[in-house]
Amino acid sequence: MSTTAPTFLQSTLLVSNREITVRLRSKAFLISTGILLLAVLASIVIGSIVSANAEPAKIAVQRSVINALPDLPQFARTDVDTRAEAEKLVRSGAVEAAIVSNSSVSKLGITVIARDSPPAAVVAAVSVTPDVVVLEPSKQNPLLIYIVSLGFGIVFFLSAVTFGSTIAQSVVEEKATRVVEILMSAIPVRTLLAGKVLGNSILAFGQIALIAILSGVGLLVTGQSALLGALGPSISWFIVFFAFGFVLLAALFAAAASLVSRQEDMASVTSPVTTLVMVPYLLVILFNDNPIVLGIMSYVPFSAPVGMPMRIFLGTAQWWEPLLSLAILLVSTAFVIVIGARIYENAVLRMGGRVKLREALAR
Repeated sequence: MSTTAPTFLQSTLLVSNREITVRLRSKAFLISTGILLLAVLASIVIGSIVSANAEPAKIAVQRSVINALPDLPQFARTDVDTRAEAEKLVRSGAVEAAIVSNSSVSKLGITVIARDSPPAAVVAAVSVTPDVVVLEPSKQNPLLIYIVSLGFGIVFFLSAVTFGSTIAQSVVEEKATRVVEILMSAIPVRTLLAGKVLGNSILAFGQIALIAILSGVGLLVTGQSALLGALGPSISWFIVFFAFGFVLLAALFAAAASLVSRQEDMASVTSPVTTLVMVPYLLVILFNDNPIVLGIMSYVPFSAPVGMPMRIFLGTAQWWEPLLSLAILLVSTAFVIVIGARIYENAVLRMGGRVKLREALAR
């Protein structure tokens, strides 16, 4: 009795389910994922504790308005006589903000002075929102920018390298043991590649989604809802960009690994792909507030998953830029998948020495 051969989609799903099942049964994978999630949660909790135990913010208050203000026990107060004295303290950094008399017509009669950004805590401490004058408008907190860039860079690097290396090891192992020959007798070679990429992409995306959810819950529980509001859009775009960006990297890892037949040779062929992952990680940390570097990164397919979310967080990206960058990434991913599939198809059944790239690309 004849049976109908499985379709491309059915075969792809079968291979992807096998990849997912094998990984989920791996203690090393589960432990490493747990450690990563705990590290994310610990960083949020530590950040909350540090901010809670921080010294009270220093403010200057003009003596003529002291009686008009509520008690401000959460601040270290310095009393001054004139507005000029208050501005001098703010400009020098001796105090974070100053509350002075408002000479213009105002319901409250006071003005809050800040050096580089509106002091939300001071404004919220008074019962009625006062006028706010920013003397020297500037960028966001440099430390916060560095922490956010470090977070995006580490998550992108670790997830991409971890799951990319898994694909490479699987390809080389199946080739070295000649299991791939058995698999090829049952399903097309491109189906095997598609299943590997799909399965590991689902796992990588799931890990990133878990990190995002845990981060959001952690920020809410620790009372850092304002930070969550600022990070929300950039985290959402990071997940979207990573989902497609990893497919591109996964195809490269699989294609590169198919060129060799021994685990010992795997590092030499996958190192260029690993470098493509490492470069965005280093650039986003070293140039996290450089608009030119981040602008270039946000349109290069290998670095867009990190560069564009950082620009969104900094508020330097126009509304249409993430869409254009994503379109470029999608086109690049489709192109790499086609090239990667050709290399994989031509090289995966060649045993022995390393297959030359030119030979693998030949039709």
